[in-house]
Amino acid sequence: MTIKWGFIGAGYVATKAMAPAVHAASNATLTAVASQNLGRAQALAPVRTYHGTDSYNQMIQDPEIDAIYINLTNDQHHQWAIAALNAGKHVLCEKPLALNFQQSREMADAATTSGKLLVEAVWTRWHPRFQRAVEIVAKGDIGRLTAIESEFTFTADLNDNFRALKNLGGGSLLDVGGYQIQLWRSLINPWTAPTFTSVNQTLNSDGADLSTDLQAEITLSQSLVKLSAQTSFIAPERQSLKIVGDQNSIEFTAGQAFTSWKESSALRIGEHTEVFAPVDAYQIMIESFSSRVSGSNDWVLPIQESLDVAQVLEIDFPYAIRSYQGK
Repeated sequence: MTIKWGFIGAGYVATKAMAPAVHAASNATLTAVASQNLGRAQALAPVRTYHGTDSYNQMIQDPEIDAIYINLTNDQHHQWAIAALNAGKHVLCEKPLALNFQQSREMADAATTSGKLLVEAVWTRWHPRFQRAVEIVAKGDIGRLTAIESEFTFTADLNDNFRALKNLGGGSLLDVGGYQIQLWRSLINPWTAPTFTSVNQTLNSDGADLSTDLQAEITLSQSLVKLSAQTSFIAPERQSLKIVGDQNSIEFTAGQAFTSWKESSALRIGEHTEVFAPVDAYQIMIESFSSRVSGSNDWVLPIQESLDVAQVLEIDFPYAIRSYQGK
């Protein structure tokens, strides 16, 4: 069965990665794109386009569309995901799922009521290297988990960029922190909320975090797991990921730690290295989601895991050490 997709929004990720992924997928077709910019919508090569002030609603009401991908600023995810679910569409929503846990919960409730699928598009969760790391930890091959250390930083151009505006869901924690909290959530089962021991943030004049350094810990039945994550729009570009057990450790070496895309990548387990061929995890995500819509049991990111991550990301950090920097 071929799933007919509609895109709401034609931004950078939709243009660079998601539209090509749908076109390449074996069980999906890009039927329509709704955007305020007709040229950008047409550039994604859909069967048809919707544009103008009512284009999103027109898309949602299109009876041929099976699934909708939402590629809008973070503050719009909640509104349009619920509207699409209520219209009987399956929804793949860009990360972060919403601005906070309450919005995410309402989206999940709408999915339950409608009987449709709601999935957060954390595409790296589908990458074979990431899934292999999860498998190794789950099997106990590195012993008891003791630490997870990660960084995802880069110097961003925030001029005319919603990521610099707090009310639009800006900030490095929501933008790249989600990848790292998703890592915590994927490795720790059963899940328990972390206790934060240190939080250092640099905020801009609008209140959006330009960088956030997190230190936390989670107590499991047999061990204490120490967690550290660094996110930044102002630090040099760096992605790193290390998972430590009491018998061995895992490190993502060749290829970007969180955003390996169509490049060879590697995973080092102790002294042994596993190499992964280049893959398009966006395409894997689209095909898995489409198969699930068709009735298969393909893995998709469980909505409960996204809710757990949303709870962590919305913590106000009242005890955080903060400094301020202009936009």
